Amino acid sequence: MGNCNPKPPFDPACPVESTQQIPLFDEAVDSVFPPSRPIIKVPVTVAERTLQIVVESEIPLSPAATEIKRVTKNVFLEQVKLVPVRFRRIANTDYFEVIRAKLFVSGFIRKNIEYSSAACQGTLRDRIADVEFSGFAELTEGDFITTPIVGISDSSKAHFLSDKNDQVPRLDKYFFQNLVKYNEQPYGELLGANFYELDFSPERVGPEEEFDTLREKIVMDLYVKVLQVQQHQVQSLRVIPRFPEGTLGVTSSDPQPEQPKPCSPCDDD
Repeated sequence: MGNCNPKPPFDPACPVESTQQIPLFDEAVDSVFPPSRPIIKVPVTVAERTLQIVVESEIPLSPAATEIKRVTKNVFLEQVKLVPVRFRRIANTDYFEVIRAKLFVSGFIRKNIEYSSAACQGTLRDRIADVEFSGFAELTEGDFITTPIVGISDSSKAHFLSDKNDQVPRLDKYFFQNLVKYNEQPYGELLGANFYELDFSPERVGPEEEFDTLREKIVMDLYVKVLQVQQHQVQSLRVIPRFPEGTLGVTSSDPQPEQPKPCSPCDDD
């Protein structure tokens, strides 16, 4: 017959103290949802654009290469600036909606080039190159998801006549007023990039021959989001947690629970 005794458990070599956790009961907190119309100040999307950037460059390789193994790329934005050029006044205020603007972008493409040299069992070489680019795009009213807002500052100046001669102005007395509005600067956010690239040696080389220059032609679709912090009034529900109070917080104006009816001798009939 076989051995009916169970095999003893495996003894750990490096035991540490542990505590078994006790499961806790949990349930959702009851909430009250009164309607509200708050005014919030948040970043809003002004525009989302795809910018096609075309660059050509020559990258020196040292030591020289015989074969390109792999090329990886990332894009870094250094500038995303919106310059308004056409406006529409908002009601009777000194604030204007931007209905046409120039979007300036600049940055660089960081390339990581891995290649092999002429050595039969040489190490894999690595070359990092930063390819700069810059340009602008034209944005019209239909390109904006939410129109940017600009407040215009102003100044005024009052002149006075001489106290002794009403026909002569005073050049030493003026009244000035300066109204300054500080605007939220639109800013950019990098969403992504799609690269199409052709890399080759500018001089024709045969198999196993070396080349020390890599010419590249890159077409990059750059995806950019433009935002501006604005104030908006929204229709929402305010969420307020509500806890079971028991006898706490109960006042005379609160509805009282229904009391049971007293028993009568007739109830048993």
